[in-house]
Amino acid sequence: MQPLTERFNQQVYKIAVSLIRQFDERVSGIDGMLKLTLGEPDFNTPEHVKEAGRQAITENFSHYSGMAGLTDVREAAAYYLKERYGLSYHPQKEILVTVGATEAISAALLSMLEAGDKVLLPAPIYPGYEPVITLAGAEAVYMDTTNNGFVLSPEVLETTLQEQGDKVKAVILNYPSNPTGVTYNREEVQALAEVLKKYPVFVISDEVYSELSYDQTHVSIAEFIPEQTILINGLSKSHAMTGWRIGFIFAPESLTAQIIKVHQYLVTAASTISQKAAVEALTAGLLDAAVMKEEYRKRRDFVYDEMSQLGFEVAKPAGAFYLFAKIPAGYLQDSMAFCVDLAEKNKLAVIPGVAFGIEGEGYVRVSYAAEMASLKEAMTRLAAYMANTK
Repeated sequence: MQPLTERFNQQVYKIAVSLIRQFDERVSGIDGMLKLTLGEPDFNTPEHVKEAGRQAITENFSHYSGMAGLTDVREAAAYYLKERYGLSYHPQKEILVTVGATEAISAALLSMLEAGDKVLLPAPIYPGYEPVITLAGAEAVYMDTTNNGFVLSPEVLETTLQEQGDKVKAVILNYPSNPTGVTYNREEVQALAEVLKKYPVFVISDEVYSELSYDQTHVSIAEFIPEQTILINGLSKSHAMTGWRIGFIFAPESLTAQIIKVHQYLVTAASTISQKAAVEALTAGLLDAAVMKEEYRKRRDFVYDEMSQLGFEVAKPAGAFYLFAKIPAGYLQDSMAFCVDLAEKNKLAVIPGVAFGIEGEGYVRVSYAAEMASLKEAMTRLAAYMANTK
């Protein structure tokens, strides 16, 4: 009899647990380890949002919502997007509530991709997209941004679209970016939109870090090409609600009508209790991210200055809570080897850049979603490692 392990979808064998999680688990068992690894806000969910969740439990919001989400949370999401970014979406026809931005990404990609399709991604980039692309039998095509300050230029985008041809089904954008913290200003977003509107491609714009844009107001590409854009956002980063698992898809009705089919069969619907808390976050908590953002800004400046003085080449993050740093010459250039050595010798864990694609080799990602005392200790340990290793 053929072993059952040989009867899985063959695409499953082409994917693996992300290197981020693999490395984090590898070092977590080391006593005294200081971890700056995962993209997890160290803040707690705002008290008024937690109270809304408690009230939802008391009032027995423990049943299924409609598959698109509760009416009031979609209305609140429409209000939030209009107030913060000037975007207009019909609450009942153009908004889906998802189980975090991760499920939103999966539902969007699986609804559009077929075997042989291609998806373009700027690199280095968060590793959560390619596995879903692979499962659909499609191919991820990476556009290297390392020579342009991690910013995708319209010239590179246009050239890649022309080279890859009709098989390109979608382009994924993620800004502010994980892992680099780089984001795009209005002119840069508009320039990309001018290229994309010439091609029959979906634009999946993952803007889950939009509220953590430090130096300028976040500009969504949906402002310029709404008819092509599947806008993804959520409350994990803006309201420190990672465990509540609330994300959103905003898209034209014609696209939403197809994506909701995949969403339904993946999860049925998001948690009703979490959705009731989300209403509070999106309305009364419209500006909840502001306090967190200012604290992240202070941390960014500290870590950026410290690592720059140690010889790391860093593109100063303009958003999110990550710093992507090039390992100085004279040290291990294999990012996994460097991070393992640092963890074992000085009990400091940061993520190898290769976890974000081959374009990230030679870099490390530092998450500064940690209190300042931990960051100061982390930089002390890093300085000691650099002094004693070269």
